[in-house]
Amino acid sequence: MSVRKKFRALMSAKRLVLMPGAYDGLSARIIEAEGFEAICAGGNAAIGSMLAQPDTGQSNMRDYADHYARICGAVNMPVYVDADTGFGGVNNVRQMVRAFEAAGAAGVFISDQVFPNRCGYLPGKQIVPVEQILAKLKAALDARTDPDFFIAGRTDAMAVEGLSAAIERCQLFMEAGADMAKPIGVDTITDIKRVIREVSGPHMATLSQAAGRQERSLEELAAAGVAAATFPSIALFAAAHAVRNVLRILKRQNSMTATFDHLLSLDDYYELVGLRQQLAREEAYDKAAAALVHKRAAE
Repeated sequence: MSVRKKFRALMSAKRLVLMPGAYDGLSARIIEAEGFEAICAGGNAAIGSMLAQPDTGQSNMRDYADHYARICGAVNMPVYVDADTGFGGVNNVRQMVRAFEAAGAAGVFISDQVFPNRCGYLPGKQIVPVEQILAKLKAALDARTDPDFFIAGRTDAMAVEGLSAAIERCQLFMEAGADMAKPIGVDTITDIKRVIREVSGPHMATLSQAAGRQERSLEELAAAGVAAATFPSIALFAAAHAVRNVLRILKRQNSMTATFDHLLSLDDYYELVGLRQQLAREEAYDKAAAALVHKRAAE
């Protein structure tokens, strides 16, 4: 089964699927090794890792396509990605869909913010007229070459115009043929339950560090009927915390030995990045090549 078919199956599985966010290939590999079923790769983690900047729309479609390709290439599981505003008009959206399909993504969500897109939990957001995002969604649906490529419309209307406006946009997204409608900022169980009642398709909750520290019950989300919960920045924040911590230890104690308990072991790292498999592959190809030369010499 392709990763896109797997993702569609997960979205219709009638259980809560946990989707940690990856900021690069190594973090994606760790997510896979820990037994999760799907990954999300969002703009906040991408901009943080690529540019060490907040997510206020500084990158472009090609940068994202390359970034997502490295993440998808590191794992054999669905990676669901952020397409910001589609990076322009309907023709830009068509190019984006083709590029993200080629990168190996399982699907995308497209935002109804004005350009440049910013993290959904930052202030100052503005949204485009609904006709513009509907046109982009139609263009995206027409552009996909794999019918299993999962396309969602994301609205930031909750923060701008309120929950009812966000629900109305989500309903229109689904009427336009989107596979899912994603209202950002709908974070309380009461609001989530209303969205699930009034908007068809699966509901994906966002549990982002960008929203601040919130106590959220995964059991409550599952009981409400949420299909998936994404943690788009959890690996990025964990990595930044760990790196800063070990460097402070190194500087404060002036000792590499003091850092040992805070580092992945060499054996664990090589297991994670697949050194043994690479060496075995090299040996197999070398033996095959030597056997071919030996055979020719013997003839």
